[in-house]
Amino acid sequence: MSLRFAFMGFRHDHIQTLYKRVKEKEVAGVELVAACEEDAAAREEAVRKGVEMTHSRFEDMLSEAPCDVVAIGDYFARRGSIAVQALREGKHVIADKPLCTDPGELDEIERLSGEMGLKVGCMLTRRDLGNAIGARRLILDGTIGEVHAIGFDGQHPLLSGSRPGWYFEPGKHGGTITDIAIHAVDSIPWMTGLKFARVNAARCWNAFAPESPHFEDGAQMMLTMDNGCGVLGDVSYFMPDGAGYKLPWYWRTTFWGRKGVLEIAQNADEVVLALGTDQAAGGRAVPAGNPGGHLKSFVRDVRGETEADELCTGSVIRASRIAIAIQKAADENAHDVDLGEI
Repeated sequence: MSLRFAFMGFRHDHIQTLYKRVKEKEVAGVELVAACEEDAAAREEAVRKGVEMTHSRFEDMLSEAPCDVVAIGDYFARRGSIAVQALREGKHVIADKPLCTDPGELDEIERLSGEMGLKVGCMLTRRDLGNAIGARRLILDGTIGEVHAIGFDGQHPLLSGSRPGWYFEPGKHGGTITDIAIHAVDSIPWMTGLKFARVNAARCWNAFAPESPHFEDGAQMMLTMDNGCGVLGDVSYFMPDGAGYKLPWYWRTTFWGRKGVLEIAQNADEVVLALGTDQAAGGRAVPAGNPGGHLKSFVRDVRGETEADELCTGSVIRASRIAIAIQKAADENAHDVDLGEI
């Protein structure tokens, strides 16, 4: 029997990709049954982009649409409450990232999921990329030895003229680290087999959006993995708007191991590698990607077919909790925050 998906919220374009995959049944065993957007302007825009809207109130959709899954794409700070409401109604949930921005809501999501046997997914798409898959294989095979330092650059263009206006409204965004860094928080342990152990320091600040001083578009962090590996990350909204996502620095990640160094970037068609006595860096072919892998993993999770190290409810909750903890450290100027058993 197909999993019936009902979509709640179209406030960010990411959710359009998931909507399209479900509507066109790109993954076996999924079916689109309903779509809701409560904001009138956002609803009109979503319809213009091809969404077949069925409801204008979430409560009506929950009560009327025969769904198994609620897919969430509302503004960031509202996603947690939508997920909680859906879980209480016995629905599995999958969200665009971030799943939520409040640690209390995340606690409730985890509790309800566990108690009711429901699954939680998230559009953590870094795992789906061929270069990330290639890096994971090389690192876990021991090609560069034990990893002792990692740097990641996840800067995005601000696009203040076209980015959704709610980004700049107080209380709706929830923090740039929670927004963007969750991709690295999820994918780095998956690629290395290491776990995040400590937030040494984190900082967010307002730089490129002075007209919205509460919106902290700068975001950097210093973290430690469980083997002592140091991690430096920057996910600021500082990319030039023009070339933006096409630039070579977009999601560039460098892994420094005992035997060599490896680097990937989202727009690169190779894994760059330099080992031991190599006189220059060389390229390795990138394996095939896994488009829509996050949705495939979610469907397998619901069916109880999840494989080892695959994206699942546990890894979604873990990545969300760590990202929120890093954001909290930045907000409170806290240092050396132990992540414990997260």
